[in-house]
Amino acid sequence: MAITKEKKVEIVKKVEDIIKKGESLVFVNFHGLTVAGINELRRRLQAKGMGYYVAKKTLIRRAFANAKVEGEMPELGGEVAVAYSSEGEKDLLAPIKEVYDFHKKNTEVIKIIGGVFEGTFAGAEKMMVLAKIPPREVLYAQFLNVINSPIQGLVIGLDAIAKKKEEAGA
Repeated sequence: MAITKEKKVEIVKKVEDIIKKGESLVFVNFHGLTVAGINELRRRLQAKGMGYYVAKKTLIRRAFANAKVEGEMPELGGEVAVAYSSEGEKDLLAPIKEVYDFHKKNTEVIKIIGGVFEGTFAGAEKMMVLAKIPPREVLYAQFLNVINSPIQGLVIGLDAIAKKKEEAGA
């Protein structure tokens, strides 16, 4: 059944709002995903303050025609949806990671085909690299370990020198 012109305008406006509000967007090909699977993904995203919107590729392209996004839009193949972070979301990687986690469990029916990150279009490869970045807390722990390592080595060395001096003086 064809979509009316009014409905198309409404869909384009919705996608334009998503583009304006969302700092990061993920284009998802969900061909073969069941309705239950789509609802599960939607619930997972909504639980973390994100959204998931399905629209025709031509309407998505039309919405991006007026957007200030750098680069070239990735090829949108198959049935396409947009997963996005909400306005004010501090973690720009959140929608990418959430879709990637869902993708790991459903590799044959859902795949990341690109997205927008920090105002620039990104292909599937870049989005996958971004999805594999560890969470912020893990990065902080790794950074602290890097800073702590030389200090710890110095303390161990000084302790060994002090023990040698004690043994020589005794």
